[in-house]
Amino acid sequence: MNKNKGLVAVYGATGHTGAFVVAELQRRGLPVVAVGRDVSRVPAGVPTRVAPLDDAAALDAAFADCAVVINCAGPFLDTASPIIEAALRVGSAYLDVTAEQASALETFERYDAQARARDVAIIPAAGFYGGLADILASALVGQDVIEEMTVAIALDHWWPTKGTRITGERNRVPRVVIERGDRVPMTVPGTTMEWTFDAPHGVQAMEEMPFSEIITISHHLQVQNLHAYLNASSLGEVRASATSQPVPVDAHGRSAQTFAVEVVAVDSAGERRAVARGQDIYAVTAPLVVEAAARLLQPDFVRSGALSLGEAFDAKQFLHAIGPEHLTFELSHEAVH
Repeated sequence: MNKNKGLVAVYGATGHTGAFVVAELQRRGLPVVAVGRDVSRVPAGVPTRVAPLDDAAALDAAFADCAVVINCAGPFLDTASPIIEAALRVGSAYLDVTAEQASALETFERYDAQARARDVAIIPAAGFYGGLADILASALVGQDVIEEMTVAIALDHWWPTKGTRITGERNRVPRVVIERGDRVPMTVPGTTMEWTFDAPHGVQAMEEMPFSEIITISHHLQVQNLHAYLNASSLGEVRASATSQPVPVDAHGRSAQTFAVEVVAVDSAGERRAVARGQDIYAVTAPLVVEAAARLLQPDFVRSGALSLGEAFDAKQFLHAIGPEHLTFELSHEAVH
């Protein structure tokens, strides 16, 4: 990876999440260029380059002087491979924010050797889904062998973006969980249960709904059984065609949505818990993926290959860098019997 290039490319910069990522890069003073098939809606003052996904030469030219490429354009089942391959050809690191299990898994399995050969890092699922739970789990358990791990997410509302709806239609790949150390299809319908979150979410009816955190966590942590749940009320909203898109309510463009993410690990010593809380799952993806990009640019970052967020970086340091401006978190370091 040529860190002297310095520039960060954002593919899909005109999308809802991509706009947050561009703004966060600018806030942090990192030079950014917006890349995509149509860049007409990129904010004034942001350099742009046109590069359709099916034009390898244009992608190479767009990324040639970029140290890091951030892919915010879903569905990632369609966009990840052409963008990763272009990044590899020109020697750029790659990040994306996929919630799609199949996309994250393909990235780990297909591109690790190539990334090592090119001395670059390829990091899928570095956003709210996939990345945040992976960072929390990594900070909580390190390299300990964990018998049971549960990820529980509560959203007070889920106002889906157009991109979320398109991805939901495209992503029909059966979801997987980890049982007895192996990746297995989730039982359909999934398990339901109640989970008690702290205020304001309180007691929530939950449905088993694994996203890319199953792939990122199991990629590098020793977890024998791993399941993930989302509160049923937010699933009902995202499944309803009449639910509106998110509406900004503050100067940062965030919606009023609040979230809580809990990771509970159980081993022979007892139970440990990590909790993160914040506002707007799309907006919080930006500081997560931009923090990763900034760390990839540091001279002392020497990792290469296909990595998860929690595998690539010191998880506790990463969380402290994100909070408390963007989210609050708690780790119960001591086992509770």
